[in-house]
Amino acid sequence: MALDESGTASPRFAAEQLAARLGHAFDDIGLLREALTHSSTTAGRNTEGGSYERLEFLGDRVLGLIVADMLLKAFPAEPEGDLARRHAYLVSREALAEVARTLGLGAYLVISRGEAEGGGRANPGLLADVCEAAIGALYSDGGLEAARAFVEPHWRPLLDQDHAPPQDAKTALQEWAQGRGLPLPLYREVSREGPAHEPRFTVTVEVRGAQPQRGEGRSKRLAEQEAAARLLERLINGEKVERRDDRT
Repeated sequence: MALDESGTASPRFAAEQLAARLGHAFDDIGLLREALTHSSTTAGRNTEGGSYERLEFLGDRVLGLIVADMLLKAFPAEPEGDLARRHAYLVSREALAEVARTLGLGAYLVISRGEAEGGGRANPGLLADVCEAAIGALYSDGGLEAARAFVEPHWRPLLDQDHAPPQDAKTALQEWAQGRGLPLPLYREVSREGPAHEPRFTVTVEVRGAQPQRGEGRSKRLAEQEAAARLLERLINGEKVERRDDRT
């Protein structure tokens, strides 16, 4: 990977190398260059193009549409609720980061030296964001079919991993509590930080008798899912729950 004097990958070189991996001949390679560029390299600098956030926003929607279409074709008899749970997993940050790692996407990121030294190239959240941005770049340059040509072969293995629809963490935690005669889990928003286009939510979840658990995410829903998953893991691993009478 070509680096400039600051230790940042050459944006054009990174984009051209990744375009070959994506299997798409870009008419506007600047779109992919923007998709790979972290804001740490553009702040206060006169750089060509911007960072990945806007294309990430677009790629999120494009991925959701393509995955929904894949699911309808793969599971023609499955009810909407099961399809929704499959969809939530397939467009999750975990799934995106897994695809990004398969591509070796971290090597193509255009990030500052400090971001790189801080582990940015292996950061699952950053990898997921840039993977979405790359999908947005494919759509912007070649339309839905260009994005589909990338998404379908890379998401098919994830779709085929498990024939049973996955259960989201909030539902699993709720069923765990109900199965033990406990009230429903209680979620509270603790904070909302960051700019309007990239907020960061922190929530807590509490099950009666257990210590609360925090979770973070780009949306309140994702933060709740993370908090629920962490609390459920604690409970399944044997954390004791103090039973007490409901309060009036």
